Amino acid sequence: MLVDSHCHLDFPDFADELDQVVERARAGGVGLMLTINTHVSRFPRVLAVAERYDDVYCTVGIHPHEAGAEAEIDADTLIRLADHPKVVGFGETGLDYYYDKSPRDRQRASFRAHIAAARRIGLPVIIHTRDADADMAEILTEEMAKGAFPGLVHCFSSGPELADLAVKLGLYISISGIVTFKKAEALQQVVAGLPLDRLLVETDCPYLAPIPYRGKRNEPAYVAHTATKVAALQGISIDALADATTANFRTLFTKVSR
Repeated sequence: MLVDSHCHLDFPDFADELDQVVERARAGGVGLMLTINTHVSRFPRVLAVAERYDDVYCTVGIHPHEAGAEAEIDADTLIRLADHPKVVGFGETGLDYYYDKSPRDRQRASFRAHIAAARRIGLPVIIHTRDADADMAEILTEEMAKGAFPGLVHCFSSGPELADLAVKLGLYISISGIVTFKKAEALQQVVAGLPLDRLLVETDCPYLAPIPYRGKRNEPAYVAHTATKVAALQGISIDALADATTANFRTLFTKVSR
């Protein structure tokens, strides 16, 4: 069984055929899907998707792109919204200095609020980072020093330094379809060196479809292509990679039903 640890099934891209998308994932061996909240103001529709399917769970949080537009969030609000059996984590949150769609101080404040919630009740925080490695490393180190919290860096595309720090701090790292791209040699080298017990795989759909679907709408079934590439880089079978990443997902997302 594979797990798509990060998808966006509430997005309009899937509105006309969501049942078929979920069925194709199941037929392709994807046993669990985690659909990710990006706007707290749209959380009800994310939760509705998770409630609709037994094998879909969700998170609650604010994407760094939306940190300036959404109302400021605090840990108490996040924890209250997470009081539902299908809500298993916080985020996605973090820092994005590539697009800079929100003021950086608002991104940082929102990120720290999500971490505080994760620390208080033990649900993992899903971390987005792009072109922000220095600030990301600083915040993760500072916040972990205040008290441990579970989490993962999703759609990892940074260098080995941030990967090493994340693992050292006890975080997990999730790999997307980017790893299948021909020009992703640097990322492939990082993935080859990651400890298997800290790895997850994801689609981040509808974005970042792996080879051979690059340029098309991504969907959870395609996580198998990413997993196949990650297994090859790790030097193990796809079955071993599937077993490990599924076990890692269940270890991290403790609210997911067995």
